[in-house]
Amino acid sequence: MVSMAQDQEKDQQPPPMVPDSPPGMTAPRRPLPPPEEDTEAHEALQMKVAMRFLGSAMVFIGFIQVFLSLGTGTEISVFPMIIYFGGLGLWAHSSIQIPTVRYTVVAFSLLCALAFIQYGEVLFWHKYVIQWGTIALVVYFMFQTPKKPSQKS
Repeated sequence: MVSMAQDQEKDQQPPPMVPDSPPGMTAPRRPLPPPEEDTEAHEALQMKVAMRFLGSAMVFIGFIQVFLSLGTGTEISVFPMIIYFGGLGLWAHSSIQIPTVRYTVVAFSLLCALAFIQYGEVLFWHKYVIQWGTIALVVYFMFQTPKKPSQKS
């Protein structure tokens, strides 16, 4: 049977000393304890990053087809527009912080995609609106200053 005095002595023992290593050699390091992670928040962050990546890729693919169509004067079907606006919705859902703005952009992008499906064709002025709207979006986010993290006292 272990008495309380012996139990306290076990708890108060100093950590074992690492013997001095020869010159030029480093002492072995102890492994760090595993960090306390919030797996649910980590998974949510990974999902946001994946949605942002997929949305950006879809916007880029749709925009390139619109841009090449404008440059060559050819017609395109509605599928690049569906890809573009679907990607815009994914990107907005994962990137925009203010919920009102986020869901407004998502609803607008879905409404535009459905309108192109219903209308069935892409006119010349549609392509110019997409081109200049994308340029304005990129310029806005390119020159937006990042928020500095608040200092907790």
